[in-house]
Amino acid sequence: MIGKLKGLVDSFGDDHVLIDCGGVCYEAFCSSRTLQALPRVGEAAVVFIETIVREDMIRLYGFSSEAEKGWFNLLMTVQGVGARVALSILSVLSPSELSSAVALQDKAMIGRANGVGPKLAVRLVTELKGKTPVGPGIDAGTLGLQAALGEGVASSAITDAVSALTNLGYSSAQASAALAKIVAREGDGVKTETLIRMGLRELSS
Repeated sequence: MIGKLKGLVDSFGDDHVLIDCGGVCYEAFCSSRTLQALPRVGEAAVVFIETIVREDMIRLYGFSSEAEKGWFNLLMTVQGVGARVALSILSVLSPSELSSAVALQDKAMIGRANGVGPKLAVRLVTELKGKTPVGPGIDAGTLGLQAALGEGVASSAITDAVSALTNLGYSSAQASAALAKIVAREGDGVKTETLIRMGLRELSS
């Protein structure tokens, strides 16, 4: 089983990359985020791999981090989510943003991905609640708000603070990332007003 590829970028396709490993080129299908993060053709690259074997094919899926690979596998535990939809979600949301969207039960944020309708978005935030990828090389600090909360569900104080910060012009992803750091440091019992004030300090630092 292939777990990681180290080699030179040979070429890019719309949804995949070819990695030259000692003269053998491996085709790995990737999210657009991973494709954009990879170096240019001819440069050295490391791609984390998930191998999916079916009766009629063997296909490699590539990721820029263990966290992205972990979320790929978690997403596919949800009914109606295959590899294509999982990559579509990871194309619009980083692992940290996806974690925070689940913690906030933000169906609209997940629904931005192609192939994710309203019903599937509800199923995703419901079934993934409290779940985060674990494994060697996955730093909990990169997994966002859900990982910081432990149980994976944001309190009304946190959701209100995210809403207030977004009303002040910050994106939901920026607000969630700032609050994730605060919750990891202070716990989740901080009042809304304090969270907003600390969040603003975090975002301006």
